[in-house]
Amino acid sequence: MRSLLFVPADSERKLARSKQSGADALILDLEDSVVPANRPAARVQARAFLDESSDAGFRRYVRINPLTSGAALDDLDAVLPGKPHGILLPKCLPEDVRTLDHYLTAFEAAFGLTPGAVRIIAIATETPAAIFALGRYAGVSPRLEGITWGAEDLAACLGGSNRKFDGSYDDAYRLARALCLLAAADAGVMPIDTIYTDFKDEAGLAAECAAARRSGFVAKMAIHPAQLSAINRAFSATEEELAWARQVVAVFAENPDAGTVALDGKMVDRPHLTLARRTLGLAPEREPATSR
Repeated sequence: MRSLLFVPADSERKLARSKQSGADALILDLEDSVVPANRPAARVQARAFLDESSDAGFRRYVRINPLTSGAALDDLDAVLPGKPHGILLPKCLPEDVRTLDHYLTAFEAAFGLTPGAVRIIAIATETPAAIFALGRYAGVSPRLEGITWGAEDLAACLGGSNRKFDGSYDDAYRLARALCLLAAADAGVMPIDTIYTDFKDEAGLAAECAAARRSGFVAKMAIHPAQLSAINRAFSATEEELAWARQVVAVFAENPDAGTVALDGKMVDRPHLTLARRTLGLAPEREPATSR
């Protein structure tokens, strides 16, 4: 999964157009892009969309309202019968993910859904308190499949702009981004980069995607279909990267007991093998069992 496109769930037109957007995943939004008065209608439309796209070639998520909002349970009750792949949880702390896990377990039982099928992606940096809690996501829920970050709500909390005059993120937001990446790695889930708000700035988006992928992010959220081709391209392995990864896997397969091997005049070691297997979509290499 490389790209996740936000779609306002109260817009029938945008929902219909999103099916051909090219996104790997759609996020039906019941939170920021929907005013409270429109939530009942948005829930109905989100459920209808889920029902009619059950066999679509993209993943389907729903961004519910925060658990503290009083609207989250109504959101879940409305959309879960449509069997979304997952729930995007905003403005959360690790304990909120655990609470959502319990809610999902109850709803799955009530609606006859497969236990544990609905996954969770946490938007984990939208408040100052959330920043300080990013080290606590490991083991919080087996449903957790990704952690992402957000700069807009955090800026609202801090009362400032999230970017410097040169367009780069200010220090607090660079910290949030870095800690999101580390939190996801610690929890063993996907690190997902945040949105790029200027959907007409193709060069800026491409540069931010390239930087995110170099850092270790595996996907990026989008707010407009025009952003998807750049995101999908940036987070897809190139032929050169795939060829290098195959070579690394092959040379270690020929030398299973080696910690370091030579490849094209350079030394590669076990961390390179880990990266190569990830590039090829292979499971991490198992550590040998140790006797006690």
